[in-house]
Amino acid sequence: MNLPYAEDLNTGYLARLFDNTSECYKLFWFKAIVNAVCDGKQVLTYEELIDKMIADAWYMVTEYHLNLGPRDTLQTVIELMKSKNPELKSSEKETVIIEYLAGLKDKEINAKKATLTYNVPYRLQAPFLSDIKGKTWNVRASDLANKINQAERLIYYFDAINGLSSRIIINEDWAEYIRRNREILLGWIEYHMIHYLQRRNPSVPGIADKLYPPQERKLEKVKKYWKCILSVEPVYEIYNDLKLTDNDISIDHFVPWSYVAHDEFWNLSPTTKSINSSKSNYLPKWDLYFPKLAQLEYKSYELMWKYEGIHNEFEKCAKEHINNTDVLDRVYCPGLSYEQFAKRLKAVIHPVYKAAHDCGFDWNWEYKDLTV
Repeated sequence: MNLPYAEDLNTGYLARLFDNTSECYKLFWFKAIVNAVCDGKQVLTYEELIDKMIADAWYMVTEYHLNLGPRDTLQTVIELMKSKNPELKSSEKETVIIEYLAGLKDKEINAKKATLTYNVPYRLQAPFLSDIKGKTWNVRASDLANKINQAERLIYYFDAINGLSSRIIINEDWAEYIRRNREILLGWIEYHMIHYLQRRNPSVPGIADKLYPPQERKLEKVKKYWKCILSVEPVYEIYNDLKLTDNDISIDHFVPWSYVAHDEFWNLSPTTKSINSSKSNYLPKWDLYFPKLAQLEYKSYELMWKYEGIHNEFEKCAKEHINNTDVLDRVYCPGLSYEQFAKRLKAVIHPVYKAAHDCGFDWNWEYKDLTV
């Protein structure tokens, strides 16, 4: 991906910022700089940039359980914050996380934040600093900052090195370049972020959809399909055996959306809105709930091949929610017995379920009716 050219700036060096990205810090640090500059700032403290990094990575770590790297301090500080403050939701807005961090007096969390400043503020600009090599980097922060400050045409320079209160000053020409090319630069960072996270999370699908909170998902066709079935026979959802109605039907992802990042038909089943909310991002107990899921799905499968109206609604769902023709041909072909259908459905869902479990999703969820 080529970056916009600027006559008086070395954009070739800029394009090499992420050449050697063994950790995620460079990506989040530079993204925080780009967003801060576009907000009109050119003097930035380490702490406000670190807080922006934490807020930016918050959702992908707490909601999607993405691995940012072995012994990654950014991930560690987020998990530490979450464990100490369970009231902080995965879906908290960036401003809420930043406001929380701004007033935080927790020594353990602040120590982790300080660790994030040890290398990345200095090494990010390594492509501009060909004369700093090997052990030359391994000096006191203030000495390293003074040496870097002697270079010309850097993106930023250092001022008042003092832990988290240390400051960087963005070069005016680079600030103008960043503001002028904000969308391109953010797209370029996102491109490198996706490749980095794919390498760190090889078994996780849909990485590109897990950088930010999801947009509203459209499951109306699936809901209409189940409502069509409701008009023919009663339907009881799988978690509490409740009879569903047109007015209280919600579509659940058996393996949470926050892992699969898709709305494939084979992973969807109807339930009530309250149960769906209760299940949240947990994996349901496999031995308890998969047999019920298979029975419910087989019932809909039989009705789909029996009634033309239901079959028509299925076809509408299939166009949007079954993207693998092999799954369509094997699981939803006519003439299957329950045993055949359940075996084929399990072959599709169970590997995904296990992979989500291996990534840290709680796999022991069982519905508890608190109204009883």
